[in-house]
Amino acid sequence: MPITLPETLPAFDVLRNEGVMVMTPERAARQDIRPLKIGLLNLMPKKIQTENQFARLIGATPLQIDFQLIRMSEHQTKNTAAEHMEAFYRPFQEVKTEKFDGLIITGAPIEHLPFTEVTYWEELCEVFDWTQTNVQSTFGVCWGGMAMINHFHGVQKHMLDHKAFGCFRHRNLDPTSPLLRGFSDDCVIPVSRWTEMRQEEIDARSGLRTLLGSDEVGPCLVEDPGHRALYIFNHFEYDSDTLKQEYDRDIANGTTINVPLNYYPDDNPAKKPLNRWRSHAHLLYGNWINEIYQSTPYDPQDIGR
Repeated sequence: MPITLPETLPAFDVLRNEGVMVMTPERAARQDIRPLKIGLLNLMPKKIQTENQFARLIGATPLQIDFQLIRMSEHQTKNTAAEHMEAFYRPFQEVKTEKFDGLIITGAPIEHLPFTEVTYWEELCEVFDWTQTNVQSTFGVCWGGMAMINHFHGVQKHMLDHKAFGCFRHRNLDPTSPLLRGFSDDCVIPVSRWTEMRQEEIDARSGLRTLLGSDEVGPCLVEDPGHRALYIFNHFEYDSDTLKQEYDRDIANGTTINVPLNYYPDDNPAKKPLNRWRSHAHLLYGNWINEIYQSTPYDPQDIGR
């Protein structure tokens, strides 16, 4: 089954050209089926790139997905055309009366700020609390996951003395978890952050279970059943060249940055990077959607009750 996207959204043609099944809302409305409604609260500056990345993973499921784009109500992006935001995004205050089967909250390039100094922190906390009554399962990604686990459990983020940057091996810490169905004993995941969460602080909170972790860059995927949430601190959704784009940008800006580890062949930026995480990315998001499908009420109004 396809993912439902507006035909004029850039991701529509990108995914269709990749062979992903996509469908217009008009065509989907003629089908006698209840799709899973999954929102993307997009906090990243490059909105279109992020839309494509998550739509690609969500669109690979055999279920029909109604993909909704959400933004913070007052925050204005400077990196995406206002026309695009007006055409495809709805502010949180407009959607908060609705029910969602799933919600993805992305990262944001504001790691250096304390959470409470983020301009939209108050509304984001409202989003976190809203998920407990209006969303069946929430997936916090990178900074979004750090912010969620801080809000619900008080776990702090810690600044690193150098950027964790590259592709790092992570161990499968819970092979019996339905969310890791089909996973190898270890897998490679792109990492790009200046902060970390510490395993001992996660372990000190009851109800949290770490599913993927790395000896080099710490915990990665944490399950929070009590809040029907997952927190992932790294980037399965990245395209093959996303780390390259970040590296090239920093070099062009004169920013001191190490070559992303284990990314380019022979760690040589002149060579084309290889994607070694794509299959596990599809597994994780497919397993997440399957768990939503198995647990979400048929009547969306029963979500959160």
